Amino acid sequence: MVKSKFITEKIDQLIQFWFGWASFFGASFFIVLSLMDYIATPENFADFIYYRFLGAFILAIIFFLNRVKRDRRYQLFLIYLATIVPTSIIEYMVLHFGGHSSTYYAGFFIFVMVVVGFIPIGLKHSIYISLIAFSIYVIPILVLDKSLNLSYFSMPLSFLSATFFIANVWRYLSQQRLISELGLQYDLEHQKKQLENYSLQLQDMVEERTKKLHESEQWHRSLFENATDGIIVLDKNSIIVNANDRACEMHGFTREALVGSHIRLLAADADKNTLARKTRRILDGEALVFEAKNNKKDGSTIDVEISSKAITIGNELFIQSFYRDITEKKKFQEHLLQSQKMESIGVLTGGIAHDFNNILTAILGHTDLVRRFAVLNEKATRSLNIVEDSSRRAGRMISKLLGFARTSKHELTPINLNDVVYETLKLLEPVFKTNIKLDVELDNRLPLIQGDVNQMEQVIMNFLVNARDAMPNGGHIVIKTQARTVVKSMPDVPPYVPPAEYVQISVSDNGAGIPEDIVQKIFEPFFTTKEQGKGTGLGLSMVYGAVNDHQGYLSVESTVGVGSVFTVFLPAAPPATVAGAPKALAPGSGKRTLLIVDDEQDILDIMRDSLEEQGYKVFATSDSTIAMDLYRRIFHEVALVITDIVMPGIDGRELIRQIKAVNPDVKVLAISGYTKYVGDNEDLKDIDGFLQKPFESYYLLSVVKRILEAKTKKFIPV
Repeated sequence: MVKSKFITEKIDQLIQFWFGWASFFGASFFIVLSLMDYIATPENFADFIYYRFLGAFILAIIFFLNRVKRDRRYQLFLIYLATIVPTSIIEYMVLHFGGHSSTYYAGFFIFVMVVVGFIPIGLKHSIYISLIAFSIYVIPILVLDKSLNLSYFSMPLSFLSATFFIANVWRYLSQQRLISELGLQYDLEHQKKQLENYSLQLQDMVEERTKKLHESEQWHRSLFENATDGIIVLDKNSIIVNANDRACEMHGFTREALVGSHIRLLAADADKNTLARKTRRILDGEALVFEAKNNKKDGSTIDVEISSKAITIGNELFIQSFYRDITEKKKFQEHLLQSQKMESIGVLTGGIAHDFNNILTAILGHTDLVRRFAVLNEKATRSLNIVEDSSRRAGRMISKLLGFARTSKHELTPINLNDVVYETLKLLEPVFKTNIKLDVELDNRLPLIQGDVNQMEQVIMNFLVNARDAMPNGGHIVIKTQARTVVKSMPDVPPYVPPAEYVQISVSDNGAGIPEDIVQKIFEPFFTTKEQGKGTGLGLSMVYGAVNDHQGYLSVESTVGVGSVFTVFLPAAPPATVAGAPKALAPGSGKRTLLIVDDEQDILDIMRDSLEEQGYKVFATSDSTIAMDLYRRIFHEVALVITDIVMPGIDGRELIRQIKAVNPDVKVLAISGYTKYVGDNEDLKDIDGFLQKPFESYYLLSVVKRILEAKTKKFIPV
């Protein structure tokens, strides 16, 4: 075959190959770039997507036609067809999205770069194609664009003209270089065939000898480079002579930076003498496995497990060490210990809170009895109010402790977030320093939310405490509430907050701020930037969980050295929602008989006195065994059984089962300092109501009356 024919055939092959890829990717990009239509001109998206699919379909057909046969004229026909179709579609989009000012003319750049730049069709055809594309862009705009601004239109014309000129110069130079390279390739292949005859015997000999060596080298290199552990090889002076990719990745250094450096570059917790002793032990033949803390390039450290052994390569002795990153494992162990500690504290807290609730119930009950039956002067009444208010505050504190101990359930009720802010500020007043200025900006027209007071107090408390800790030398904190109507594309609202009515609360400070690489981690459980013993890493994760429980949204804006702003969006309750205090009750009617069981005598006396004062006939006992014997004798008289859950001997759950076995229709009211005994507990699925300690007399009377007057079985939680 002569050289000219060889070059022609090779160019024809390249034309078919590159044109195939150009049409394939052209069809693909036509579809993919519809995302740009959706973003830039959503009003034209439906129209444009139709033409994009049409263009992609035609290019797909051209792609398959190109594969049918290889012929220069046939391929050129398809190339011209592929020129007219997509440029016409692009021009249609240009005319429908800005005309002469449309940025869609960039599609002509892409087209010319792909067709002229990659398909070796020769200078003549590349010029023709460029002129066709240029005409398809310019002529319709000159004819159809009524608002044509020639001075502005000259800019895209200049860019396109320059691009087309450069592309054709590029095509010419590339074509000349291609022809030259193909000529050299022809010459080289011709000479190669001559040399092959001389080298066959030598190649067979060398190939056989090098095959095994190559396989051995490839085997060992693959093991070295693809190991899941880092591998570092040291010489006898502890200088790094080699390191695999995993070791470099683990420490953040390049191989070039590690090779030639002393191992002290990585060792963070070992002094010179310790390293020397370990090196001597390994070189003496001892294999060592130990844990260490290593430096990373960015200044941070990682925990590693190192397995080291001496190896001999040639006549020299080296130390090969395997490095395994155990940082996450160590963190998990620390987190596990922290969780176990928190769980132990929670169990202890729950037990103390339960006993304390019994005490508060007795205090509130006797306070109520004194208020109703004693004649008090103004000073005594004021003191009684203080006792009652302090008891309620203690009850709220116990509710927080029970929530921490995971023994209470969150109950969503209509609340005013401003009230929660005031109560939280009262609670935190002693912990704020005098050098911190606290401003409160509350919207007096704030709508209610369906929320849990304890959770909302925890959210505000965590924000305020974190703001205080961010300003050790004093500063300014602003807590603000406002009603927000969120619509789409509001600049000061995160895009993930859907349109709706919200109650917004924000806490801002001018403290140290949070680095950008840490902001995304602050809501992770156990993540904390505070020093050991100063934080658990649970505060903001609890905030995130609480906001999520309320179907709310949370955002953080922070700048180092400027301060931070935490913002919460909580769905506003419907306008008809009203939060109010319990209403006064009418006295009990009739001589209904009640059985009360509670091992706390003070609470038992309060409940009995309150119910008897309302006209109920009450049998009361602190012993569940006596209560069961009594019930068997008078069960036909008892309309309601009131029992504590946690009691010695027969506890409340077992007592309820035995009572139900005697009379399945009897109504039961359970009371406890724990809410974990109600709701999802299968043992108490048949109770008619639950009352959490501490409670006041009017709550007890209210629940008793509602249970007795209910015509159908309905669970009543309080």
